[in-house]
Amino acid sequence: MRTLEEQIEVTAPVGTAWSQLHRVAEYPLFVAGVVHASAHGRHHAHLDVEFGGGRHAVDAELTDHGRGRVMSWETVDGPPLRGTFALRPLDAAHTRVQLRLEYDPGELAGALGAADGPVPSTAVEEAVRADLELFKQLCEE
Repeated sequence: MRTLEEQIEVTAPVGTAWSQLHRVAEYPLFVAGVVHASAHGRHHAHLDVEFGGGRHAVDAELTDHGRGRVMSWETVDGPPLRGTFALRPLDAAHTRVQLRLEYDPGELAGALGAADGPVPSTAVEEAVRADLELFKQLCEE
């Protein structure tokens, strides 16, 4: 497994960022490849994701870690991915969003239909940075 850690500062209160993170239906607005998303109960999400030249259903389990504003998630099927979002208030109007993503480049390549070997870590890093920028924009609107 490879681990990627990224962070971004958002000009919004921590509560605003936390609420946005839990709006599963809005994941297509800030997660590349997600074309539809819906919550199933408090701890599951169903995502329709476009990758590898087709549309695939992916289910994920979501876990909140109390008042610490930490949410973890892990795919139940589809590409094996797991991650954690930690939201830290910097002051009343600013939040640091930290993301830790764990993935296997070889398995991710297989899920994406890539025949040329593992997905380069730079491609994953660029996608995650772009997703965080979109998340920031949503929180600041």
